[in-house]
Amino acid sequence: MQEEINRPIFVVGSPRSGTSILTWCLGQHPNIFPVPESNWLGQFAINVQVSYEIGSARADRSILSGMDIERDEFFASFGRSINKLILAHRNDLERRRKMTHLPPDLKRRWADGTPEYSHHICGLRKLFPEALFVHIVRDVTSVVRSMLNFYRISGFQLVASEQEAYEYWLRTVSSCLDAERAYGPRVVHRFLYSDLIANPEPTLRAILDFLGEPYAADCLSPLQKRINTSNVPADFQLNDAAADQDLVTKAKRLSTELEQSSEGSEISHATAEKMEARFNQQVQYVARTNNEYQKTRQIISELDKKPPEANPETVREETI
Repeated sequence: MQEEINRPIFVVGSPRSGTSILTWCLGQHPNIFPVPESNWLGQFAINVQVSYEIGSARADRSILSGMDIERDEFFASFGRSINKLILAHRNDLERRRKMTHLPPDLKRRWADGTPEYSHHICGLRKLFPEALFVHIVRDVTSVVRSMLNFYRISGFQLVASEQEAYEYWLRTVSSCLDAERAYGPRVVHRFLYSDLIANPEPTLRAILDFLGEPYAADCLSPLQKRINTSNVPADFQLNDAAADQDLVTKAKRLSTELEQSSEGSEISHATAEKMEARFNQQVQYVARTNNEYQKTRQIISELDKKPPEANPETVREETI
C-alpha cells in the first residue's frame, strides 16, 4: 500500500447548496473517495479538548502535562487514527455501494460533505492540520426555496419557516467566510454553485488544483443528472413578508456580494482568534454540562442508597 495521506477534504456550505453533488464529483477522482455525511467529528473535536483540559489540569501531576504532551500533538494523534481507520475501511464502504473490490493502493484521500461542519472548521483543523475545505456558495433565494421543499424527498421538514431558512443560510455562510478570513485561500477555497452548473469543467479544474490533485474528467459524471434535488415546483413562491425584513435584506445583500466578488488573499489573525474563542466557548459549555451531569448522577446515587422514609400512617396501623 502506498503511504497514507492525512489530508481529508471537507465540503462546507449551507445545506441545499450543492455540498452533496460536489462531494460525489470529487469522489469520482482516482485518489479521492466520498464518505457518508459523518456529523460526529465536530463534536468529537470539542470532547478531545475537554479531555485534554482534564488530563492537564494538575500540571506535572497530570499525565498529559507530566509527559509534556502538547495540545496540538494530542489532537493530531486522534486525527491520524481517524484517518487511518477510514482509509482501512474504504473497501467495506465500496462493497456496500457497488459490490466491487478496489485495489488497496488507490484513493488515499476522503471527502466529507457534512454541511454542519461549516460551524466546526476550527476544531476540524485541530484534528487534521493538513485538511482542506471547499466552500460552495449558492444564492440565498434558491437555497431557501430548496429548504422549504426538502420534505418532498426526505419526508421531514429541514426548516419550519422562511425565517428559519434565511437564518440557517446566513449563519452557515458567515461561519465559512470567517474561516476564509482566518486561514486564507490555501486552506479554504470558495466557489459558486452557479459556476459548477454553468461551467463545470473549469470550476472542477480549479477545485482540484486547490486540492493538489490532477484533473480527472470522471469528476464531471455526477453532474450529468440531478441528484438529491428538492423537486421545487416551478410555481412555488416565497413570501418574504413572513420573515424579518432586516434579516432577509442582510442575507440577500451578502448573497449578491458573494456572487460578484472573489475570495480574499489576506489572513486575518483577529478572525482566527475569534474562531478560537468561539471553539473554547463550546468546550466550556460541554465541560459545564458534563460536570452538572456527574453531580446529578451522584445525587441520584446517594438518594438510591437511603432507605425509604417510613409513612406515619403505615407505622400507626402496624402498631395497632
